[in-house]
Amino acid sequence: MTVHTNRRGFLKGAAGLGAALFVGVSPSGVLAASSESTVLNPFVRISEDGVVTVIIKHFEMGQGTTTGLSTLVAEELDADWDSLTVDFAPSDNNRYANLLFGSQGTGGSTAIANSFMQYRQAGAAARDVLVQAAAKRWAVAPSDIHIEKGVMSAGDRKASFGAFIQDAAKLTPKSEPALKDPSAFRLIGKDHIPRKDSASKTNGTATFAMDVTVPGMVYAVVLHAPRFGAVLKSFDSSEAASMPGFIGAKALANKTGVAVYAKSTWAAIKARDVITADWDDSNAETRSSDALIAHHKDLLDTPQHQGRKGSDAKTVEAAVAGASSHVDAEFIFPNLAHAPMEPLNCVIEPTENGVRVHDGCQFPAITHPTIAAILGLKPEQVEIKTVYAGGSFGRRATPTSDYQADAAFAFAALGGKTPVKLVWTREDDIRGGYYRPMAAHRARIGLDEAGRITGWDHRIAAKSILKGTPFEAVLVHDGIDETSVEGVGNSPYDLPNFSVGLSDAESRMPVLWWRAVGHTHNAYAMEVLMDMAAHKAGRDPVEFRLDYLSGGSKDHQRLAGVLKKAAEASGWGQAVPEGKGRGIAVHKSFNSYVAHVVDVSLNDDGAIRIDKVTCAVDCGVPVNPDVIRAQMEGGVGYGLGAVMRNAITLTDGVVDQDNFPDYEPLRMSDMPDVEVHIIPSTEPPTGVGEPGLPPAGPALANAIHDATGRWVTSLPMAENGIEFA
Repeated sequence: MTVHTNRRGFLKGAAGLGAALFVGVSPSGVLAASSESTVLNPFVRISEDGVVTVIIKHFEMGQGTTTGLSTLVAEELDADWDSLTVDFAPSDNNRYANLLFGSQGTGGSTAIANSFMQYRQAGAAARDVLVQAAAKRWAVAPSDIHIEKGVMSAGDRKASFGAFIQDAAKLTPKSEPALKDPSAFRLIGKDHIPRKDSASKTNGTATFAMDVTVPGMVYAVVLHAPRFGAVLKSFDSSEAASMPGFIGAKALANKTGVAVYAKSTWAAIKARDVITADWDDSNAETRSSDALIAHHKDLLDTPQHQGRKGSDAKTVEAAVAGASSHVDAEFIFPNLAHAPMEPLNCVIEPTENGVRVHDGCQFPAITHPTIAAILGLKPEQVEIKTVYAGGSFGRRATPTSDYQADAAFAFAALGGKTPVKLVWTREDDIRGGYYRPMAAHRARIGLDEAGRITGWDHRIAAKSILKGTPFEAVLVHDGIDETSVEGVGNSPYDLPNFSVGLSDAESRMPVLWWRAVGHTHNAYAMEVLMDMAAHKAGRDPVEFRLDYLSGGSKDHQRLAGVLKKAAEASGWGQAVPEGKGRGIAVHKSFNSYVAHVVDVSLNDDGAIRIDKVTCAVDCGVPVNPDVIRAQMEGGVGYGLGAVMRNAITLTDGVVDQDNFPDYEPLRMSDMPDVEVHIIPSTEPPTGVGEPGLPPAGPALANAIHDATGRWVTSLPMAENGIEFA
């Protein structure tokens, strides 16, 4: 496939369809309609043949954004779902900002959460101007206009949207167009609405960056340093000179690697195999994983920050020390790789005025200025064409735009005239990418004679994701990286004398938000500890948790709601047969509430098999139930696979793993049945991309304890005494 669409091309292409109605936000920030997309920020485009296209400002990595945002527009517009199409927004930080971030980007399970009203209003505004136009032409009252599946009617007169777009484009929509009452929804909250990306991904017509080719393009891979923080001193490519397809090799200007150019990706990879390089390791990470674990444990002795507001560590220590009984536990969580199915890649090509980048771009707001700075261009000289991404889990959103920056450096090293397709193989990414931070937790919980918690001293050590990045100024407060303590420091449990100490570990290993970020290790520690405390108190784990969710706050009510629903649906309380186990965990993340019950069984050899996961989720208004179920199932699978077998380890600073054979994702045969129950709600919709993950691991750990009597506090489980069938 050859692709030439860019922002300007997108606009010209839209105009090339013939007359079109664009509805979105004007430069003054109010809803507007026009025949020119350049005068506003369009979310809806309707062509003269009546086809409705929704402009998607959040990229699609499989999480269902194209379906979710389209549902909102189609609902308010009463468009025909089957003929509605989608198009990704051009890179434009000002026009397509994520309303939470304030800049264009996708992440934090925010796409539906903060675009819910924006896209509904755009659909309602489009409907408003179409109705005004039709009413004037047909000389009827607007209230006499009926719309069903994109067909407008009044009495015996009927016409498609396209018949009115030229008139509608001249009108001004209401500043606050009337939105449907939820009782009138025909798409939002309804099941079995076909996803907008399923057909193209099934028949192979969906375009990913790996599909993109442009005339004159060369292929490139990069020889990176084996150790994090090393700097290139020199390299020798003489052995590659005679290899088929090899074009050349050049040092990247920032000395982080050597770009290897060839006529195909495979030729570039083979050439790279014989190129040697000398690296300056004087500032590189050279420790092994055991030394890093020891470093994290040492930090637990004297926390640097207090990660929970209102806590006083000395008061808590005294309360815990005076308790009748205690729970003591220490947890170790390894570094994890994101390991998306599609290797990282992008294409960069020269244009008349600058460059164009084809990318499954998660953070255009960062990639855009990064490319411009490397190439010495003005921001307006850089275009980013966003295409589908084959997974990400956060990996495509880095503070440095790392693989896109490599592409820009490789493009510049060739003189800035030759298009370059750069590929990070999965080995490149697993050996030298970004990682979920290693974390250590230590907790001491005091209980009184009645089994009630009297104090909880919780300490965490992890490398900060945000410090040293552009996000530090906004998201680090009083020295505390919220992503390090989220889910513990702000735990909704009503616990007395609860202290959370935090220390920042030091490492040259780059760390990043991995799906669900800090909630991944914090939920595991928190929910296993709650089970430990319940068992110490001789209490049922569900009833024990509910005791600390009885304060009546909205958090308490919604967490208790999913906890009770998951327990009820799973048959919690019924006797579990010999050789089987059942565990539960509940967690709030990204403003959604999820509880999982995991059922496991032991085979004759004592190996664990995960039989079933019963999930209850409260994510506010369920826009697309099918997508929500899919995200819960995906979160369960991704979370279980990680705690079962995954770890990135270092030997003398070099990553030991390099691909799926030694960084094994969850196998289809491992995947349990997942039964998802969605709590009905009228609350604003919240995220679903990440919240299904955090409680999966601790629910499994609690089920394993139920079956075997053993607590698993060091991960991955497979390397800490648990065998899986």
